[in-house]
Amino acid sequence: MSEYLVFQLYAPLVSWGTQAVGQERPTDDHPGRSALLGLLAASLGIDRSDDDQYQAISAACKFGIKLYAPGLAMRDFHTAQVPPTNKKTLHLYTRRDELRELKLGTILSFRSYQQDSLNVVAVTSESTDLSVRKLQEALKFPHFHLYLGRKSCPPAVDLNPQIIEIDTLKQALDSYEIGEELQAIQKLEQPRYYWEKMGNTGLSESYHVPRYDQPISRRRWQFSSRDEYVSLGEE
Repeated sequence: MSEYLVFQLYAPLVSWGTQAVGQERPTDDHPGRSALLGLLAASLGIDRSDDDQYQAISAACKFGIKLYAPGLAMRDFHTAQVPPTNKKTLHLYTRRDELRELKLGTILSFRSYQQDSLNVVAVTSESTDLSVRKLQEALKFPHFHLYLGRKSCPPAVDLNPQIIEIDTLKQALDSYEIGEELQAIQKLEQPRYYWEKMGNTGLSESYHVPRYDQPISRRRWQFSSRDEYVSLGEE
């Protein structure tokens, strides 16, 4: 048997960021590895600039997700200040460098959200220093405020983290009972499952895709790709 930490993620608005190019800030319908690591790090009180601690969590933890409700897509519009284009200026490495420019212009930025998205997440840990029981306590009493992708998207219900001892990832996700307040949410007829390479999952792979959400450095905002496995829930 294996120990899994299983918890629920729901909010009226979530934004699980994917690769962003230019003015577009898209979202997926389920959280990526980077978002889940950030959630655990915030619970433990680890600062985003602490790359060593982030790498320790990343090395220890593996995730599986059961998507009950992807939610409805929503697109929002923001304005953002940008420096003028000038080939003679030095390269601007950070957002702070950009805002230090004397003459700033304005662009329209597009942000995507999901409405009424519901996911259940299972975590395993290979580290005694970061045991699932320690992570459970951190999620119950987080050090920093938690949010689901953006600071404007706090959880709307308790994460209700539970330790489940069971044979497979699928059994852990299926045996978790979501809160009564979430029963009325319109769910998929057949939930979808997402996971990364791990031991016995009990899931039948429908396909796998690359996802660029493996943190290299949170401080420099650098990520690499990994394989995400998908099951459409078909028996």
